[in-house]
Amino acid sequence: MKGLEANVGSFREIDVVQRFDAEYFRRAYVVCEEAVIRSGRSVRLRDEKAFVQRGQQPAYAEHGLPVINSKHVKGMFVSLTDENRLAVPMGRGPLIKKDDVLINGTGLGTIGRVSLYVSSANALPDNHVTITRSKTFEPEFLAAFLNGKYGQAQIQRRVRGSSGQVELYPFDILEVSIWQATAALRARICDLYATSFEKRNKASRRLAEPDDLLLAELGLVGWAPPQPLTFTASASSALAAERIDAQFFRPLFAEVEARLLATGSACELGSILSTNARGRQPQYADDGLPVINSKHVRTNRVILADNRTATEAGSATVIETGDVLVNGTGEGTIGRAAPYLHGQRALPDNHVTVLRTDRVDPVYLAVFLNSPLGQWQIERHIKGSSGQVELYPSDIARIMIWDAPDAVQQSVKAAILSAFDEERRANDLLEAAKRAVEIAIEDGEPAAMAYLDQAEGAI
Repeated sequence: MKGLEANVGSFREIDVVQRFDAEYFRRAYVVCEEAVIRSGRSVRLRDEKAFVQRGQQPAYAEHGLPVINSKHVKGMFVSLTDENRLAVPMGRGPLIKKDDVLINGTGLGTIGRVSLYVSSANALPDNHVTITRSKTFEPEFLAAFLNGKYGQAQIQRRVRGSSGQVELYPFDILEVSIWQATAALRARICDLYATSFEKRNKASRRLAEPDDLLLAELGLVGWAPPQPLTFTASASSALAAERIDAQFFRPLFAEVEARLLATGSACELGSILSTNARGRQPQYADDGLPVINSKHVRTNRVILADNRTATEAGSATVIETGDVLVNGTGEGTIGRAAPYLHGQRALPDNHVTVLRTDRVDPVYLAVFLNSPLGQWQIERHIKGSSGQVELYPSDIARIMIWDAPDAVQQSVKAAILSAFDEERRANDLLEAAKRAVEIAIEDGEPAAMAYLDQAEGAI
């Protein structure tokens, strides 16, 4: 038995829970749950008559309420964006309301994720998301507990199924025991969430500043691009572009290009790039470099979390710090750009294009490509239709950029990095809240309060 982990479940417990799989009796899960229960300061969600209900399969429509699905439930907060699909409410299905705690009920790697819904508008949960409302605990404290070690142990213990078909049912969530902190600690946790939310909003506002700065520097604030109902193009221009679709010849695109050329500091992107290459299908392996795909390339940032790894052998392009990544495929994601600021090298998959230059700052270049001036041009060069859209490296090379003065580039970079720093502080506050609850269970609330004093000072 040396080196092995073993635990014993009583016949009575097996009979009550109707589970006899080893995962349910995993020692780490059992120890955490017993610590909460034996504290004498816990209450089951079922006993306090909490509202726990999963959503339904949405009836998607052009009009209706926004839908929250499992891909939205990540991180401590969930809020609505323009990317949420709409659906018509069905029957007596539940509605998500502000300050609801949402739990993912399906999906390997995503099951059991917990987020606090912070938008004021109601939304619909799909059939993978469970709404949880407590009558005893503030939603911020409930979210902090469920995201921590003692909450996640109980949640993961109650996951059912295998081989990718895993489920976390509402009746199992009701069996989770929540540790009862004093009003003082709960208030402190709520304050941390409020401060974190404020910093998160501040970061969002700062992320919008670079676009405004670019337009102001170019004298385009308030500019309305031409949108005529009809227009013409010469046969020679169509032959030169090897395009005959109306999309390519919209007057908007020619006007944007003319405005940039008027600065005297515009150039085609391809003329300043030392690397402009799309990745290949990775050779996935247990060890290797992290793989960056289109879901990791967000607007002005690259997410390095939950990445699969692949061998470097056979990869024509490796992502280095300071590269700019551009999504080359996918409705809703194509053309999204971000600077790669992580210290670890990575591999692009076959949907991500790597740009490298020492002529302009990578943060500035990504911001420009994500700005209206960049996105209008990207829209022009996209090829394909009916969901099969592509942005090829050869077309990215034809995008006209403004080689702005260094002071402008550094101002843009400073605004982005300031926003990211504010966002980091927001996340650190939430991590501190989660850890404080764990410390309170293990070492008492005075230790948790002391930890928060130190953590907030450092943040």
